[in-house]
Amino acid sequence: MTLGDALGLSDGQERLLTRGLQAALAALVVYGAATGSWGTVVNGAAALAATFLPALVRREYGYAMDPGLVLWIAVAVFLNALGFAGLYEQYQWYDEITHTVSGTIIAGIGYASFRAVEEHSGEVEAPPAFRAAFVVVFVLAAGVVWELLEFASEQLAAALGAAAPLVVYGVDDIVTDMVFNGVGGLVVALWGSDYVGGVTGFLRDRLGGGEDPPADG
Repeated sequence: MTLGDALGLSDGQERLLTRGLQAALAALVVYGAATGSWGTVVNGAAALAATFLPALVRREYGYAMDPGLVLWIAVAVFLNALGFAGLYEQYQWYDEITHTVSGTIIAGIGYASFRAVEEHSGEVEAPPAFRAAFVVVFVLAAGVVWELLEFASEQLAAALGAAAPLVVYGVDDIVTDMVFNGVGGLVVALWGSDYVGGVTGFLRDRLGGGEDPPADG
């Protein structure tokens, strides 16, 4: 089953929604530039670039990602970029939502990578409980790296006398971020791992140096 099947959306509908989010991100970048909000510009541009990564992978490696997964990525980066337009400062719960959604993306990458190594080696075989635990730990580790990047961003911006594109709001915020990162990881570990099977096959084939895999679905 693909993610689109679970959502009840056709491939065309998923692609249309992705294009809409890309257009919204482009508008957000223009808005940030017009209002002098350079944090919004930087984060919006980075998010927009991330939505084109699946197309880059298709062009370079011939792997067409399931449109539902592409939409999943677009939603995650859009919500994060929108937060930097002011929602993070206004609503604490918004930060919790974005970290949960982003956590599912990181968890999907971690699960697909782990399974690719398992299938490629033939000598590594972990029980489902261990895979689930690995996914959650992988997400938490990525969360630690992200918090370090936020801290480094603030320090660099302070040294340059500029506004930081990433902001740390305190210890309580860090703890909350980590909790909801873990929630996103747990969601994928329990219910979402089947949706990244195509990515697993792609990574396994790249490890083996074999033929490019067919499209998802």
